[in-house]
Amino acid sequence: MCIKQHLWSILLAGLAVPWLAGCDSSPDNTGSDTLSPFPVSVMTLEATGLSVTQDLPGRVSAVRTAEVRAQVTGIVQQRLFEEGSHIEEGRTLFQINPATFKAEVDIAAAALQRTRATLAQTQVKAGRMDALRRTDAVSRQTYDDAASLRDQAAADVAQARATLARRRLDLQFASVEAPISGRIDQTLVNEGALVSPTDATPLARIQQIDQVYVDVRQSASRLDTLRQQAGSASPVLDVEILGSNGTPLDMHGRMLFSGIQVDTGTGDVLLRVLVDNPQHRLLPGLYVQARVPRAHYPAALSVPQQAVTRTAGQASVWVVDAQKKVHPVPVELGELVERRYRVVSGLSAGQQVVIEGIERLSPDARVATRPWQPAASDEPLSAVAR
Repeated sequence: MCIKQHLWSILLAGLAVPWLAGCDSSPDNTGSDTLSPFPVSVMTLEATGLSVTQDLPGRVSAVRTAEVRAQVTGIVQQRLFEEGSHIEEGRTLFQINPATFKAEVDIAAAALQRTRATLAQTQVKAGRMDALRRTDAVSRQTYDDAASLRDQAAADVAQARATLARRRLDLQFASVEAPISGRIDQTLVNEGALVSPTDATPLARIQQIDQVYVDVRQSASRLDTLRQQAGSASPVLDVEILGSNGTPLDMHGRMLFSGIQVDTGTGDVLLRVLVDNPQHRLLPGLYVQARVPRAHYPAALSVPQQAVTRTAGQASVWVVDAQKKVHPVPVELGELVERRYRVVSGLSAGQQVVIEGIERLSPDARVATRPWQPAASDEPLSAVAR
């Protein structure tokens, strides 16, 4: 049994020797110097100006809104405007039946005339009593009574004059006028309806939309930064208005810091953007987006998003040195703007960063570089910071 095991060992050793000899005689291809360089696309870093913005949802509201209401009680006879049209301030919109108010004016005018006649009579009598009093023809009491009647008549004239003015004002209020200029909505009351100043429903509404507000919500922690930008960078913080789908509308506004209370649930504060709207493209209640500036860097380095690799949460990029070898360099990243990360630290201008072909790279591997050509895209990119 021992002899058979010894023979098998000799046989296996004899077979292994030629195999090892064949392995030793093959050329060594593991050295990095003998491998062909890996083709990669690179980009040379340049410091450029970078503006960081944030798209915030918002709602459009009119700068001024007025409710057209009746100031007297009566029956609506006519509607004197076209629904949806532009109305100038002071234009008559509704006509309430004026017959009652005209009669009240006539009554008040007659009362005023009567009191004036009474005043004239008492003035003459008081003057006659004064002359007689001087000659002691009448007593002092008689003169005082005449003078008192004269003064009462003068007061009655003043009261009648005020009543007439009030009745004329009611007659004027029978013609309901526009309190402001703007675009008027549909009428809420039809002809023949009885209206009064205490009605809950107005006759119509007018909204001034030559300028509109866009109300957005911003984190209260960002409010001081926005104020500093508005105070140092420019006197007016410019805000771009986008459609609901993110399409630029070629409209700009200025930020108004009108928020005075922070929402305890979300930590946001309401901000208002004043936008010129001469063509009335923005209507009250419309959902839009406001592109609000967040920061501006006059000389910033940025790399495409696809150039960044992450290992255990640490971001890094591949950098090509002067010997055409690549090395992973840890970097600290900032905002993501149009699919490019702002580099806070780790890189400097003039370095070459690998953008395409990083899948097969290893440290100190040789590469063959070519300039990186970004893919053309028709889709607009929003410069939104993350």
